[in-house]
Amino acid sequence: MFKINCLNQIANVGLDLFTDNYEMVDSFNEANAVLVRSSSLHDQELPRTIEAIARAGAGVNNIPLDKCAENGIVVFNTPGANANGVKEIVIAALMMAARDIIGGINWVNSVKEDPEVAKLVEKNKSKFSGREIKGKKLGVIGLGAVGVLAANAGNKLEMEVYGFDPFISVNAAWKLSKYIKPTKSLEELYQECDFITVHVPLTDKTKEMFNKETLAIMKDGVSILNFSRDSLVNDDDMIEALKSGKVHRYVTDFPNPKVCGVQGVIAIPHLGASTNESEDNCAIMAVEQLMDYLENGNIKNSVNYANCDMGVCTLAGRLAINHRNIPNMLSQFTSAFAQENINISDMTNKSKGQWAYTLIDIESSSSDCIVKKIREINGVLKVRVIK
Repeated sequence: MFKINCLNQIANVGLDLFTDNYEMVDSFNEANAVLVRSSSLHDQELPRTIEAIARAGAGVNNIPLDKCAENGIVVFNTPGANANGVKEIVIAALMMAARDIIGGINWVNSVKEDPEVAKLVEKNKSKFSGREIKGKKLGVIGLGAVGVLAANAGNKLEMEVYGFDPFISVNAAWKLSKYIKPTKSLEELYQECDFITVHVPLTDKTKEMFNKETLAIMKDGVSILNFSRDSLVNDDDMIEALKSGKVHRYVTDFPNPKVCGVQGVIAIPHLGASTNESEDNCAIMAVEQLMDYLENGNIKNSVNYANCDMGVCTLAGRLAINHRNIPNMLSQFTSAFAQENINISDMTNKSKGQWAYTLIDIESSSSDCIVKKIREINGVLKVRVIK
């Protein structure tokens, strides 16, 4: 029986996938696997019972990845599950940045009691005029699941779309419209585009990538859309750029005390993936990945261990080994099995940075002795008997 703990509310359409082999528990310390959305795990002790953590969403800044890896805990996310929801809000943000829709609505609400409201509208509507996005240049930074959809949507809206992603995957490249213009550098994209939307993870390299120096390169009156991470933008520099007119609009999904209420800022309460469909898709993907890992040892969409898939074990036994990515590990594993006269039928080893993962199918049931021998090998973090 696998015990599952939900740190946040997870859509029932995902939770309903759990079979009778699973039990929902309230205690984090009793769980074999954890489902999470926004709760932070950085200050949590990680009990040995936990095998995996699944984030129902793409970002994993709320999870200590290396600490989990060190404890043999595989962390999953759900890339692409909420991509359409974010794409649609990017389209809405383009419209809000180009046309003063919110300002106009707020003004109407301020005069709603006036019996002459219809006349006032005709007199004052010019104060809220904007521009059309057709023919304007849209820059998309990061051509992953969301970025590709946003770029293709911009193209269908008859914008001239520029894309930048030096690490674009083959799968994403196949999905990208042939009309998207690749740029060789961020500087080129900054100089060309009227609207810029960013879809990259927060790393040391991307932190505050929008700052005084990069904003200075951009066109006067540029609009910037941030539905990725708050810390991609230096707020003080952005506020100065808005005051000077360098930036026309800054649309952010991450309100904070510095930017809220600033002229030119459209702050949205983190609604990028807040659709019923996105939450359902994330929940389903997260649960399916947890179940495959717990039942079969397979890893898909992990952010701290490499993907590894050996399907369903049809032999007598399977062992899953989380270990450090150091020399001589495989030979020690095979030697331990040989000493116990256990024949290995199939084996897969995958590594990601300093962490590695090995699945071994054997032709006889695993014994406590072989498990003990594997655990005692220097560099082994966790050993699980799958079957």
